[in-house]
Amino acid sequence: MDTKSQIVDIPISGKPKKRSTGIVGLNLLLDGGFPTGTVIMVYGSPLAGVDLAAMQFWKVEGEEGTYLMNDGDVETGMQDVSEIHPEMYLPQMIGGRIVVDSLSTIIIKYGIDVALKFLRNARELMRERGSNLMIVVYTNVHSPVEMTRIMRASDIVLELKTDIHQSEIERTLAVHKIRDAAAPQRLLPFIITDRGIEASTTSRVV
Repeated sequence: MDTKSQIVDIPISGKPKKRSTGIVGLNLLLDGGFPTGTVIMVYGSPLAGVDLAAMQFWKVEGEEGTYLMNDGDVETGMQDVSEIHPEMYLPQMIGGRIVVDSLSTIIIKYGIDVALKFLRNARELMRERGSNLMIVVYTNVHSPVEMTRIMRASDIVLELKTDIHQSEIERTLAVHKIRDAAAPQRLLPFIITDRGIEASTTSRVV
């Protein structure tokens, strides 16, 4: 897990500050991390590691954050929002690293329009504060139209994929979208260990 500086100043003028993703290899792929003030959608199957990616982003040391859990076990430091309407999430979002686990549950319980309204309001708040919001979305739950609308409302879109080849499991992370920037052209291989997600750091993409 990446426990270094939570925000990195990029010396080239005109480039935004970056916030560590919590995954060293992904930081390298994104030239430092997530641009501050953005909404990050991370999606995949429940077995692909999307919850681990969210946990690692939230747990980067040295910076306060908020983990809003509405469909899973509430661990130490998380907030149980399973009985709270999404309109009440915003006042609880404290710090630079915000996670909503999951947006899928909001859509199932309240509908896609309520979820997108929440995202619009949250994105405005993130930009004002220079914070980042990561939303967890599960595949094979939503219609293609709903997935498209979520992706359009997000600034950054990450997909965690799991493929089985004979007797081996291959896991890869794809960055499909970054606001105002070109998305990396290669997949990032990763493994799941007892410490969480560990991604390849063997090469750097500019």
